[in-house]
Amino acid sequence: MKTINNGVNSNNQDKILEVIQVENLRKEFNGVTALDGISFTVKRGEIFGFLGPNGAGKTTTINILSTLLLPTSGIALVNGYNVLSRPDMVRKSIGLVFQEITLDTHLTAEENLYLHALLYGVPRKEFIQRKREVLKLCELWTRRKSKVDHFSGGMKRRLEIARALIHWPAVLFLDEPTIGLDPQTRTKIWDYIFTTRKQHNTTIFLTTQYLNEAEKCDRIAIIDQGKIIALDTPDNLKRAVGGDVIVIRTENNDVAEQEILDNFPECKIRKIGKELRLEVASGDEFLPTLIKSITPEIITVNLRRPTLDDVFLQMTGRQMREAPEVEVEPIFDLAGLLSIFIPSKSKKSKNGNKKPAT
Repeated sequence: MKTINNGVNSNNQDKILEVIQVENLRKEFNGVTALDGISFTVKRGEIFGFLGPNGAGKTTTINILSTLLLPTSGIALVNGYNVLSRPDMVRKSIGLVFQEITLDTHLTAEENLYLHALLYGVPRKEFIQRKREVLKLCELWTRRKSKVDHFSGGMKRRLEIARALIHWPAVLFLDEPTIGLDPQTRTKIWDYIFTTRKQHNTTIFLTTQYLNEAEKCDRIAIIDQGKIIALDTPDNLKRAVGGDVIVIRTENNDVAEQEILDNFPECKIRKIGKELRLEVASGDEFLPTLIKSITPEIITVNLRRPTLDDVFLQMTGRQMREAPEVEVEPIFDLAGLLSIFIPSKSKKSKNGNKKPAT
């Protein structure tokens, strides 16, 4: 990756093509490495996914890019601004939806939006127009005067997305936005994501554990134990695995595995739980021959194209759900949490950060 500068900004932020630039970013918590020198860029208007298991470093990355967490070392620019030296300008440029609900449940939907608009300095006349636009986008216009404590989990998540968009940020960070939601609500969330990108050229940076969601991104970075192990379009990543995948279960997998190795030494085979996974050039041609060569009774057999889970398996030797959790997440106080919404006006501290406005 080309060397990036230390945050010298363009006079016209809209002309910055790489709206997120990260180089050799590292974060340690009490000797535990959460991010191990990751580097990547995100283009303006791109839907960029961070795919990985729990504890891989996804949330830590978002926390650093949104100025909630200091990196141990490395450079990170958002919309041309360095997260260390210009956190105030970074915060003005972004919207953020946390994993956990952070709405004020004692307020109505539109009151939550108004509070957020005040913190971002959105003029009242513009707020009235934007409120209508984002609430209609997230299908909450008719519930704008309802208190949030009466909302379902899916409605709260939709309102949080509306709140994050009220100032139309250059970058929208979504930290596992659909986790715990029903399939219908997850589909709606993605409709909002696509519409926002199309109408406002907003850059979307999201983390996810769901393989089907990662498939919808323009590009994805697969992260494991603090390291980016692959970065490309979903199709290119799957194409790199090559061929087809056959998953088979027999009455005696040990015997079946040995027979496959004896008869087809060129075949890549892994034992995963109670199944055998084979990578072959052409599954349609190979499967009939495979079935004839196995003496144990076949219980199930499945032929499919490679998935992103296969990419993860090939890169790490295990499936995503088997990955160990190594990340240590920080605990934020209320002031730290609010700093994402309140642009700082105070002078820089010696370490290059600005204190949140109070």
